[in-house]
Amino acid sequence: MTDEYLDRLVRDADPYRPEVIGRLDGAEQALLEEIMSVPTLTSVVEPPPPRRHVLARRLAVAATAAAVLTGVLTVSTVLRDHPQAQPATPTPTATATPFVYSAAAALKAAEDNPRLLIDETGWKVKTVYGFAQESGTISFTDGARELEMTWYPGDEYGGYYNDRLGVSKPEPAKVDGWPGDVFTYNDHDFAVMLRPRDDVFVEMRTGQRWTRAQFDQVLADIVQVDANKWLAALPPEIVTPGRVNEEAAKVLADVPLPPNFDPTDFGNIGTNDYYQFGATVVGRVGCAWINEWLRAKKAGDDAAVQQAASALQSSHQWKVLQKMNADGDYPEVFWEYADKIAAGDEPHGWAEGLGCPE
Repeated sequence: MTDEYLDRLVRDADPYRPEVIGRLDGAEQALLEEIMSVPTLTSVVEPPPPRRHVLARRLAVAATAAAVLTGVLTVSTVLRDHPQAQPATPTPTATATPFVYSAAAALKAAEDNPRLLIDETGWKVKTVYGFAQESGTISFTDGARELEMTWYPGDEYGGYYNDRLGVSKPEPAKVDGWPGDVFTYNDHDFAVMLRPRDDVFVEMRTGQRWTRAQFDQVLADIVQVDANKWLAALPPEIVTPGRVNEEAAKVLADVPLPPNFDPTDFGNIGTNDYYQFGATVVGRVGCAWINEWLRAKKAGDDAAVQQAASALQSSHQWKVLQKMNADGDYPEVFWEYADKIAAGDEPHGWAEGLGCPE
């Protein structure tokens, strides 16, 4: 992988470069029931560190930012058409022990993140990722423009604010009563940074071409909602925790699995759009196969070396990567590593590039 290629991926991953549920496949009622019954949360399994701090997350996010989800609902439609669901028995999962992460993580993340939505007809949720972390992103589109909202831990506000002072002079603004500052990158590119509140701050950044008047109007249409309404605004393409095992099985249907790989051990990846979900699932498979290849090579197990190399080389035919390839560069990264292994060479930076768990 060339330095120029990596630089492009990292640049594309940066959302600050200058340039609902209509269904939950039965999980909606289970989620709402557990939301109402789960006791105080004491611990939540955390996925890898925030994307801006790890190259692995940047590579996945670069692809995610390009993914286009269809069939989503406008916020106002979601809030109008989804009455309170009746309790239902949670669907059993394929794990050996009770899977309790789904409701706990979804509720905690929804309560901890800012839960901001554009309450205006025509705006739709496009992508969601980082949902179960201290940092996360939700982006909206009206077809011609995009607005990305990213939230971070409140104690990181000073560093980000000082960096944005190099963009422009801040102008005071408010979003649903939440004070912040607008920064102007150019005549068609704006951002607003909301000040820390409840240990979190938010930065919103425009995509495509905006006017300042359009930006100000959309800021006036943004509202903060409760956890249930925020969760209900996620489109059906978003993989929520209660559907992780089901969707992972679909992703892995034609994927050869490494020895001792547990295809149901994905309970800590939170809520993600299909692209980010696919990158996480196949990334873990890739990490396990490369580790197996390294083990076998060190042990002189030629048969296992060949098995791992062949499995990785078959990734060129995996349906999930072929589908993702139209929307971003993660599959190209994966295939480059696979080709290196097939040639007998360990690829540089593969653990970071694939987002391997630490």
